[in-house]
Amino acid sequence: MKIAVMSCIHGNHEALDAVLLDIDQQKAEKIFCLGDLVGYGPHPNAVVTQIRSLDIPTCVGCWDEDIVEGLNACDCSYPSLLAEKRGKIAHEWTNNQINPENRKFLAQLPYSLREENLAFVHGSPHSNHEYLLPELDAFAALERVLSTEADVLFCGHTHVPYVRNLEAGSLQVRVKSQEAAAQDKNFTASLKRIINVGSVGEPRHGRPNATYVIYDTETQAVNLREVPYDYQKTCAAIIEKGLPKIFAWRLAQGLEFAERADDPTHVCTR
Repeated sequence: MKIAVMSCIHGNHEALDAVLLDIDQQKAEKIFCLGDLVGYGPHPNAVVTQIRSLDIPTCVGCWDEDIVEGLNACDCSYPSLLAEKRGKIAHEWTNNQINPENRKFLAQLPYSLREENLAFVHGSPHSNHEYLLPELDAFAALERVLSTEADVLFCGHTHVPYVRNLEAGSLQVRVKSQEAAAQDKNFTASLKRIINVGSVGEPRHGRPNATYVIYDTETQAVNLREVPYDYQKTCAAIIEKGLPKIFAWRLAQGLEFAERADDPTHVCTR
């Protein structure tokens, strides 16, 4: 069976439409979404309404969570005060735009999803705000997958797609307690995988094209899809809606933008 997995739509309805069309052309039988339906982009209600109407299984993203709970989940990821200020502007704007039905939908999204030997989360099994970067220590990466009791872990949040194979191998854990001497426990982990599906609505891989993944459950083949669309239309809407203009720039470039020199000692206060 072919399944499509997407994440980080961020209120970009133009990108979502293009990806859904590509998914249809790829003849995927099922779609999963890894959250962050809203935030940064100009059309949060249109995106959430479409996901709802198509009944796409979706787990909650950090932006969805913050819109529901009111910025009470610290992500400690803003590299500067200016970047944090822009994020708060986007949060307030989105919070004012989202309608009650869509807010209710976001509030009931589960933290994770499961399909046979596949697990789906937004950031990591431990936190919506944890970035599973491709250079993450191999033992830590394997632990994240093992914690789900799945063979394949799908995630988003970084906005950069990748596939990482964690080869089969033997692990040794030393367990020490007050009652007994330290004991070595050995176990073997079969091949595990982390698949980051990138971002539909705010890619950061160096191009403005939307990204998502087609996964074949029979062959385990991974197809990292890159879909062009009229991103300039979304950029124009960002500016028209009064959101920070830098959001339009970075969408057009397919890059993150965060100045660091303005406040090198910035520490999150949340």
